[in-house]
Amino acid sequence: MKIVIITGSNRKSATSTRLAVNVGQLISQKGHHVQLFDLFETPLPFYSPEGIGYDHATVQSLQQAMLQADGVVLATPEYHGSISGVLKNALDYLGQDHFRGKAVLSMSSAGGAVGTSSLLQLQSIVRNLHGINSPDWVSIGGAQRNELADGLAGYEGSGQGINDRIHRAALSFLELAARVRGN
Repeated sequence: MKIVIITGSNRKSATSTRLAVNVGQLISQKGHHVQLFDLFETPLPFYSPEGIGYDHATVQSLQQAMLQADGVVLATPEYHGSISGVLKNALDYLGQDHFRGKAVLSMSSAGGAVGTSSLLQLQSIVRNLHGINSPDWVSIGGAQRNELADGLAGYEGSGQGINDRIHRAALSFLELAARVRGN
């Protein structure tokens, strides 16, 4: 399957981006093609409902990848109880044609205990775009962000709390994406 991962941070060393990269490695290890859109590395112009920016090469690349995707992973830091502005901006360039009938895994990283407010908002956005929310999500916060292992892709389950949860959520998402796709 083709999985698109959009990382919604504009910080170079963002935990949410590291989380997304690790989940992408895990998904690749399971034999799937992963395309990562790191919004720090490839920022998008500000969205305008008047169509300004749609001819931008990065916007077109994101839209094309999303049309071809079998599943989507969205990763965001939680800012003031919400998703990041750069992720919202990217999602504004996308529509129902990009999400309809596709499994979506939502993930967040918060400075506080957990980032569930941003995850609830992401799930609402996904529903409005006719995507299918994965029943599992990943929220890491506080000290858990330090527990995020660099070797998650090779991880096979060893009772390591946060890594167990990330691994289970990623596998659950892949199962949902395969079922939705009809495999």
